Amino acid sequence: MLFRFYKVATSFLLWGTMCVRPIFAQNKIVVWVNNGEDKVAQEELRLSVEKRDVRNCLWDGDNVRLLAARNETISTNLVLEAATEDVSGLTVRLQKLVGPGGVEISSRQATSADLFDYRGRNIELFYVRYLKIMGCSILNYEHYDERHVPKRFRRPHDDNGTANGGWSDRPDHDRSYPDIAVPLELHWPFDIAKGTSQAIWIDIYVPMNTPPGMYQGEIIIEEASQVIRQIPVQLRVLPFSLPELPTCRTMIYVSDEDINQRYEGMPYMDDAPLANAKHSRLIMNRHFQMAHRHRTSLIQNHTPIERMDAVWQDRLSGSLFTPEHGYEGIGVGVGNNVFSIGTYGLWPWKEGGKDAMQRNADSWVSYFDSKQFATPTDYFLYLIDESDAYSEIESWSRWIQDSTGPGHRLKSLATLSAPNALAHTPSLLIPMSTLNLGMTSQWQTAVSHFQKSVGKDFYMYNGARPASGCLAIEEDGVGVRMLPWCQFKFSVSRWFIWSGTYYNNFQGGMGQTKLFSSAHTFGSKGSRSDSLGETGWNYNNGDGILFYPGADKVYPEESYNVDGPIASLRLKHWRRGIQDYEYLQLASRVDPVKAGEIVKRMIPRVLWEVDVDDVSDPTWARTDISWSTNPDHWEAARAQLAQIIMQSGSDTK
Repeated sequence: MLFRFYKVATSFLLWGTMCVRPIFAQNKIVVWVNNGEDKVAQEELRLSVEKRDVRNCLWDGDNVRLLAARNETISTNLVLEAATEDVSGLTVRLQKLVGPGGVEISSRQATSADLFDYRGRNIELFYVRYLKIMGCSILNYEHYDERHVPKRFRRPHDDNGTANGGWSDRPDHDRSYPDIAVPLELHWPFDIAKGTSQAIWIDIYVPMNTPPGMYQGEIIIEEASQVIRQIPVQLRVLPFSLPELPTCRTMIYVSDEDINQRYEGMPYMDDAPLANAKHSRLIMNRHFQMAHRHRTSLIQNHTPIERMDAVWQDRLSGSLFTPEHGYEGIGVGVGNNVFSIGTYGLWPWKEGGKDAMQRNADSWVSYFDSKQFATPTDYFLYLIDESDAYSEIESWSRWIQDSTGPGHRLKSLATLSAPNALAHTPSLLIPMSTLNLGMTSQWQTAVSHFQKSVGKDFYMYNGARPASGCLAIEEDGVGVRMLPWCQFKFSVSRWFIWSGTYYNNFQGGMGQTKLFSSAHTFGSKGSRSDSLGETGWNYNNGDGILFYPGADKVYPEESYNVDGPIASLRLKHWRRGIQDYEYLQLASRVDPVKAGEIVKRMIPRVLWEVDVDDVSDPTWARTDISWSTNPDHWEAARAQLAQIIMQSGSDTK
């Protein structure tokens, strides 16, 4: 059933009475604010033309009001509308927030040369770039029930989800959706074309040692160096901290070859000049640092064990995430916490049989035993990807367990459903599953087996509606945020995103994607559907892209020529959910019953709880999603979790 509206937060977390007067600026632009999860298409003019009430729990029409724990990054999204004429020479600033005793949360001015030096940069502003949605994704949701589709791309439908109409009947057809968070320093100043809106995203990191209390500052908007708007910002810093080492464990695959092709002009570094090899390592490490700032962890292609110290030592020890390497923010000195051996089944000893498997397992376990990294590191052999070669998976897993050396402790992982893993590969230790639908009892039995059996574990990857939100660009921001809530509800140990840098769409036969111009990133295109718009085999928008290239030798006309990645907004939406997970953990320690009630209210029926309509054909179900797509509901839940945490009466670490 659909989420029902409930009273937002509790009075002690709110600041006074909300203003009910819509504000219309007398300048060329109209300005308002949300948290970015209700995505505003570039063609939308909600306030100036549509005259909509755009107030929300962050914005009362005059002021931005935020709350955050220590060691949390809180975000807000500034929307500037230019309804009647072009506007040029715009700049936006938020330099500091001042709190009790004059303590500041502040940021230094960065340049294109030091964008990836995070020291002294607790406030970051981003110029949002847009990608036009020319067709509906296919892999992230199916279309036999229109309620599986993100709300603003649904055609008119009846109570059973049967739709009518075509592509032009989808409310946001052919609109440009926000996704690329370019550091504002690279668009300084910027222009807005007549009849469009422009978003400026703001990240505020609250350092661990920040005293609790109220912090105040101003967003200053200038046109041609003249101040045209000042927006007060209030941030309430709460008296508890989120952990340095995330309890919400994640991993994202990033491709060496794809990154090298864009930044170096060549996919492989084996025979590359030394300067290119060093530059490649710098670029990759900056991906790790950006991921770390977003509370996520990365895995790569297979790294030979003899290269581990040179390539991975600083990432797993945490030394890469220190001020000495230009890093400040979440998790200073904390390691990457995960390592994949032979990602996607690309381990090189497959032809050696049992002896080679056990010998290599011994070597890998001995390596990690010798390092004893301060940050606990989950490591595993990634046996194979999305395969029904069950006999091979079982044999490989059994060979590892039968080792008489230390290698018997090496975890085996494969991407297959938990029910199939239970039925066909009993020796596999970690099935990593995805689903859009599943039989409830079958899945719960299988997942419980892996979670309760000694030495076994259960991971999940990606996401698909109606079981969960997804990472399609046209998905609501809430759809990405809710994934860690699913992870918490079902005690999923780690959540995997299959790729963050799928720049070469080889599976769709499309080659290199023009990433700053094309929302379509996976599968083929070239045909046209009356209902789906542009389409093709496994057509998907944004699939495999969480990091955009800061430099691009494939499409130099789109290059920013900076030595590091540009984050997607979907990565930032995911971080919101990851931080929510930490709130859930802390609240559950204080009052597990109340925390559990909030989880049930927010995601009443997700993952395998959704069930199927026909057990003889367990591939479909006619149902709407169960979670609210209103960001205010999620912010209210977060505020309620904060209230529970603070009931402990202590300065929670």
